[in-house]
Amino acid sequence: MTVPALPPRPHTEPVAFQLAGPPASSLAAKLGMLVLLFAPVLSRWSDGPRRRLTRLVGRIRRAVRYEVHAYWRTRPIRPHHVLYEAFNGSGLLCNPEALFRQLRNTPDQGHLRHVWALKDPRLARREFRHDRTVRFVKSGSPAYYRALATSGYLISNATFPPQFSKRVGQIYLNTWHGTPLKHMGYDMADGAFGTANIVRNFVSADYLLAANPFMARQMYERAYKLDGIFHGRMLLAGYPRIDRQTLNAAESQSARSRLAQLNPGGREIVLYAPTWKGASFAHPDDDLDALLERVRQIEAGIDGSRYIVLLKTHQAVHALASGRADLAQILVPNDLPTNVVLGLAGMLVTDYSSIFFDFLATGLPIVFFTPDLTDFEQTRGLYLAPTELPGPVCRTVAEVVAVIGQIADHGRLPAFTERYRIAQHDYVGQDDGAASARVIDIVFRGADPSPLLRVPSAASRTSVLIYLGGMKPNGITSAALNLLGAIDHDRFDISVTFAKSAAPARRANQRLIDPRVRQFARIGGMNGGVRQRLARRRAARADAHRVAGALGARITSGARATSAADADFAAEFTRCFGDSRFDHVVDFSGYGPFWAELLLHSPPAVRSIWLHNDLGADAHRAIGGVKRMLRGLTETFARYDRYDHLVSVSPALSEINAEALAAYAPRSKFTVAHNTVDVERILRGAADVSQPCIESPTTADLSSVVLPVDLPVAGLSAADLDAFGRPIDGWAGAGSCPADQPRQNMAGSAATTTFVTIGRLSPEKNQTRLIRAFALVHARNPFTRLVIVGSGPLKAELTALIVDLELSAAVTLTGALANPYPVLAAADCFVLSSDYEGAPMVILEALVLGRAVVTVAFASVHDALPQAAGLIVPQTDAGLAAGLTAFLRGDVVASAFDHEAYGRRAVAEFYRAIGVTGHGADTERDFLLADDLDAELAELAPSTAAGR
Repeated sequence: MTVPALPPRPHTEPVAFQLAGPPASSLAAKLGMLVLLFAPVLSRWSDGPRRRLTRLVGRIRRAVRYEVHAYWRTRPIRPHHVLYEAFNGSGLLCNPEALFRQLRNTPDQGHLRHVWALKDPRLARREFRHDRTVRFVKSGSPAYYRALATSGYLISNATFPPQFSKRVGQIYLNTWHGTPLKHMGYDMADGAFGTANIVRNFVSADYLLAANPFMARQMYERAYKLDGIFHGRMLLAGYPRIDRQTLNAAESQSARSRLAQLNPGGREIVLYAPTWKGASFAHPDDDLDALLERVRQIEAGIDGSRYIVLLKTHQAVHALASGRADLAQILVPNDLPTNVVLGLAGMLVTDYSSIFFDFLATGLPIVFFTPDLTDFEQTRGLYLAPTELPGPVCRTVAEVVAVIGQIADHGRLPAFTERYRIAQHDYVGQDDGAASARVIDIVFRGADPSPLLRVPSAASRTSVLIYLGGMKPNGITSAALNLLGAIDHDRFDISVTFAKSAAPARRANQRLIDPRVRQFARIGGMNGGVRQRLARRRAARADAHRVAGALGARITSGARATSAADADFAAEFTRCFGDSRFDHVVDFSGYGPFWAELLLHSPPAVRSIWLHNDLGADAHRAIGGVKRMLRGLTETFARYDRYDHLVSVSPALSEINAEALAAYAPRSKFTVAHNTVDVERILRGAADVSQPCIESPTTADLSSVVLPVDLPVAGLSAADLDAFGRPIDGWAGAGSCPADQPRQNMAGSAATTTFVTIGRLSPEKNQTRLIRAFALVHARNPFTRLVIVGSGPLKAELTALIVDLELSAAVTLTGALANPYPVLAAADCFVLSSDYEGAPMVILEALVLGRAVVTVAFASVHDALPQAAGLIVPQTDAGLAAGLTAFLRGDVVASAFDHEAYGRRAVAEFYRAIGVTGHGADTERDFLLADDLDAELAELAPSTAAGR
């Protein structure tokens, strides 16, 4: 077995132990301290109507945190300092607490200085007030960010915050906090959305601690998709916190004294420890009244002279529970480690908590109380079936009481003996009380970890990282999602990245990402202060000027000097992707200089960037007289010389871009990969039974209107809608209206011909030309309608044009639709009126749905349409009107589209475009397809009556 190289050890020179703030010479940091001190006061003063000031204060506080963190990231690593954090600062708890105490009692580790991050440091100071090797910092404080940036060792059982980026010389051990019974990560419904910071932390870790092989395989490798991407070491050394369950007489007496206020006396403890429920730690859904009532019912049914029932809540719930006076006599204090309490307990009652795995090490009885088992299995999911659990499963309090009585009379129930034995072997087989010592030996002494390593699977797949873009509903997002479904995931390990967003439309697109794909949703921002941000801005502009000065004489990568910004972006790549490495890196958007630069700072890889449009024209596109994309695209172009492949989405477009952007990269870098198309998603979307039930000219966009969930929603009649004084924009789905609500079909009567176009309402799409052309046609053919799907900056202008041409009853602006396919399928003909395009996805979607296509002759149109499909007309009002009239005459018909042949070619082109080589016969076959399939497609597509 090949053992991965040890991570770099910290420097070993002695450094004075200090937790003070930055030196007085750091003016920015001093100002930051003042703002942090006064910001809470300002925030309270600005409550109520002064929300703008509140937001300003929040921005200032965030900016100060970045300044403080940026300062400490420039300071030397303190190699003998260990930062511990458990449950985001909830206390001295779990595995970090066990390792901390073991280190303090280990003679050869006496040189270490221990720093605990706590939400309330006051709770722990008393125990260690005389120990100068132990200090506490408040989570989120300047001292916290100093410790995070400069400690040689970092130990967490959850995650460090989004700002965290491991520095060279730091060693990161993530222990996590239990073997999972509940589904985790991607195994949960919509689980990818909540994994961003977790996966980021995991791939940053030098060591991941797994309590057992099941946890390593099921949670780390599968649920969080670390298989093939994690390059640290996964240790199977047992769980340090379980060591704490082995108590000698003195430790047991000390722990019981801390429960004195609960009056256990000499009674045996029945510990009721339910898991937490809810969408996040910050918003648990636990019903404390119900928990209290269950404890009382159990107490009432058992022998109170022999047993006492105590409640141990999850860390996420304890803050709420500790404020309840009626729980004071049963609630285990949070500062008493859970595993110490397990060492005192004689019996455990739980539901889905991972705590039961730990308790197996005691050999004592476990009772599972799962009144909501069916609902929980359906909504969250369990890795073990009830029949696999090592104890009786009860659905009512009465059953729990009965089982406790049986255990009191007979000990552990014989029916579960074999299950219990198997569970002990599978889940706590290495927990012999020495797990902490084994972990310390490896992490702190550098011992050979080979006997305790989880052997990773062979990395046989080619790894690819793809930036998907902004995830807005548009053609690039559709093309990216289609590609992810078409790639061969047996041959390629695909990771994607994008900026995390809570916007509903972007969340909806995130849910459409193929479940086999690993997601690195970017959270937080780049580390660094104002000075570094300005330096990055100057470097980007210098690059752009360097390129502008080279027009006419192609630039070379050697002409670019490295800058401090390179170090910042390298650190940002580490912050986002940890120690991950990729064979290929792809910017599939190609529109943002930030992402284009970031992907250039991956470890060595073949790098490709997509050009979805005529980017030279895009750069000079003006809206309201302002070229909003000029600077961003110019800065993106300046990075082309550092990419290996510049990929356009059609041959004609590649020629256009190679010509227009010749100053930025040699022609040899320009290549082609057609967009893929997801036929199943299109057909599934078109089959959606929801139909528009409101038909109206549209002048307002309802997509930004959000109703609070606690307000009633009612269907409105036409009279009610008119009462608002303006037409309603957007479609209301059939499910939103009463069953007896009158409905009208969007397409009108069977005699009406409906034309549809789909695209952003922006200058290059030139919907004004389409509206004017339609006006000419509608004047002669009144039984025609035009539906324009999309949103954008020209909406008001287009609305005014519709009114001026008296087309309000015939032209509908729907706004952006999450699912435009029912509208496209219901129309008779798809029309495109753009000035320029790349390879518009919507044409392929129209062909899949069997719609006839009329399009103007933009430069790459012959690549956008399969041979002889549709009708191409001049880019004039009259030419487009003639095309619409040709359809009305029956001269333009829907064309057959062999999407399977097209899809095979498109995927093969993608592999070749990103530089995949030497991947066996399958890839070579795909490359031949990419070379030969154009002719096949031309033969398959029948000619139309109109021709070309």
